Amino acid sequence: MLVSQASDSLDARYSHQLRVSHLVQLGRWLPPHILEEIQVEGKLLIRLDQSKDQLNWRLTIGCSLSGKWILHWGVSYVGDTGSEWDQPPQDMWPHGSIPIKDYAIETPFKKPSKDDTFHEVKIDFNPSSAIEAIHFILKDEETGASYQHKGRDFRVSLVNYLEDDGNMIHAKSSFGKWPDAVEQLPNMVLKAEASCDSKNENRRLEGFYEEQPIVKEVSVGNMVNVAIRKFPDAANIVLHLETDIPGDVVVHWGVCRDDAKTWEIPAVPYPPETTVFRNKALRTLLQPTGNGSRALFTLDEKLDGFLFVLKLDANSWVNFQGNDFYIPLSSARSVKGQSDSESEETSGKAHTDGIINEIRNLVSGLNSEKSLQTKVKEAKESILNEIEKLAAEAYSIFRSSTPSYPEEDSDADDAEPTINISSGTGSGFEILCQGFNWESNKSGRWYMELKEKASEISSLGFTVIWLPPPTESVSPEGYMPKDLYNLNSRYGTIDELKDLVKSLHGVGLKVLGDVVLNHRCAHYQNQNGVWNIFGGRLNWDDRAVVGDDPHFQGRGNKSSGDNFHAAPNIDHSQDFVRKDLIEWLCWLREEIGYDGWRLDFVRGFWGGYVKDYLDASEPYFAVGEYWDSLSYTYGEMDHNQDAHRQRIVDWINATNGTAGAFDVTSKGILHSALERCEYWRLSDQKGKPPGVVGWWPSRAVTFIENHDTGSTQGHWRFPGGKEMQGYAYILTHPGTPAVFYDHIVSHHRSEIGALISLRNRNKIHCRSIVEIVKAERDVYAATIDDRVAMKIGPGYYEPPSGPQRWSLALEGYDYKVWEASS
Repeated sequence: MLVSQASDSLDARYSHQLRVSHLVQLGRWLPPHILEEIQVEGKLLIRLDQSKDQLNWRLTIGCSLSGKWILHWGVSYVGDTGSEWDQPPQDMWPHGSIPIKDYAIETPFKKPSKDDTFHEVKIDFNPSSAIEAIHFILKDEETGASYQHKGRDFRVSLVNYLEDDGNMIHAKSSFGKWPDAVEQLPNMVLKAEASCDSKNENRRLEGFYEEQPIVKEVSVGNMVNVAIRKFPDAANIVLHLETDIPGDVVVHWGVCRDDAKTWEIPAVPYPPETTVFRNKALRTLLQPTGNGSRALFTLDEKLDGFLFVLKLDANSWVNFQGNDFYIPLSSARSVKGQSDSESEETSGKAHTDGIINEIRNLVSGLNSEKSLQTKVKEAKESILNEIEKLAAEAYSIFRSSTPSYPEEDSDADDAEPTINISSGTGSGFEILCQGFNWESNKSGRWYMELKEKASEISSLGFTVIWLPPPTESVSPEGYMPKDLYNLNSRYGTIDELKDLVKSLHGVGLKVLGDVVLNHRCAHYQNQNGVWNIFGGRLNWDDRAVVGDDPHFQGRGNKSSGDNFHAAPNIDHSQDFVRKDLIEWLCWLREEIGYDGWRLDFVRGFWGGYVKDYLDASEPYFAVGEYWDSLSYTYGEMDHNQDAHRQRIVDWINATNGTAGAFDVTSKGILHSALERCEYWRLSDQKGKPPGVVGWWPSRAVTFIENHDTGSTQGHWRFPGGKEMQGYAYILTHPGTPAVFYDHIVSHHRSEIGALISLRNRNKIHCRSIVEIVKAERDVYAATIDDRVAMKIGPGYYEPPSGPQRWSLALEGYDYKVWEASS
């Protein structure tokens, strides 16, 4: 996805402006589309040898190409009959590894030293263990792409039997002879592994070293930027076009007056260096700017659109995927024509509808570039900021347009409005409670136990509660669903679930169902003994399983996301699958009364399918779990996590903004900041929050712990003793905060309740404005909406005295929160 905006160096008169009074001035972006694919070659290096202590062995996996690489890996054991991975024992985890569910971990590659040109991961293991093989795929963190071996996992056998069938990998050369790095990124091939005869008990481990060529196509792009400005009380539009393509660039252009997009030559004036081409179009030589070239076009406001292509030389043209570039001008025209009095009479709803349409246009524009991979991060961030500004303006107009009440009914004025700017994202004032942990299924009556706590949860100030997966499941926790319409689970019966939802609604809580759409466990085996035939009401065959997951022999299309190795991955490109899942979600809404969804493992399938499901089921609120590893260098977390949050934002874009996502980026940064006393990490290079909440706060669901990261699993547990610092951060900041059940029923309960009360009292919402005033080694401080000030960390901070007077509202271990007083 590529998005660009007008350069900051442009004259202020032509800068892009979207959020302005009455939408008089509008701008348009044109994403850059000029891409070239090049192939970059390097080597994948795999070495197995004995460690220096002669007791353990070491598998080293290296890549000669530069980039940020992640090893996504797991193990299998001797005697395993299935194709699933297992998570390796923790004593095998290299530094910087994080768990992925309970079946794999992800480990960042690192350079052995700063001067080296290759990257590697070293895995130490005990040869006397029962591990038979290490399985892995490589992931490119910069693009989110994954690389397999001929459509399968890479598999390195750790058990070589004495009987050699000619397919065994033998040691070939010194591991020190690694080739020089090539400047880019890979795809890989690995030779056949040694065979393993399970009946032969006499076995020994042999070292080996292999080099294999790796190739990847890399997109290299240039930018074309277009900005439009409509001046008040002027009959013309000024269009600014700029590109960084080197050399002489000619714009072959014209205008159109309707949707037919028929080319016309407009009336003068024209930019300098403009000639008429065959009385059908104009050609303008762009003027050099030092780092590219540009031109200004003055156009009649009555025109509908600006059409163009770029001419680089006699035989080279640049267009938009085979078509002309088209820039609509009608939106700039349509805002003129209302008198001031007419504007005053226009309802708040009309204003917000116009703004909402602008938001949708922006999000749709972002999403339409799904196939383009080069990232222009600053431009994307700017678009997201504009969306937030528009949303905030829509909210402001909504508030100002609400009718006034007599003084005696002033309490009604303070009631929070319910605004649905976009389906699935609520009012902006949500505070989410995760209503279970990893052990909640064990009593068999969790629904009834939670029903007893409904009033208590509501009284703490929560507005939404997330319930566990409701379906019959192979695993008791519910994340390996089987018969989707069977809602008698380890948490309770379907009737108990309905009763719970009714009780939660009775105390004012919205209810999210935890739905697993990525994968489903089969009822029956196919003729090869593979579990990929489904039963129950949704009795799909193997066409419902993606075709590129070798574990389950599906006959569907290639997966649109990452594979989940423990169960058949569902092919959402199939019409019958989407139809059945839409019917199921709508049935859950009607039959159970769910108000929205928590979407499990959304990395596994394209967000565009999520948009279809949400459009049909119309949830009040929806949030996706997009969890992958952050960026590390030499085992240390990088300060810049833009690539990580960009992948989450890209998924949200693919849903057309209809769902939020858990802000895994912020959680990871909070981990390092609090654990290592590096609070400077909580500000990005532009002085904004460094997670998704800094780019798209209305779609960021912030959290510090959940059933996977904490509870008894503890896959990525928040630094112990610092939980309240984490909650002081997320409960005072924008985004939608989520609180983990275990913390509500712990000694943190009263402090969490006080922070929620402060958030509600000061009307902090998902789009509140943060000003970071301090981000240093031992302290982070910020103000929110000029109504709340906070600090976390052992360092000193007090809000300054002045026109704004502050009073200390809350204080705990290494955190303080102040409120503005009049």
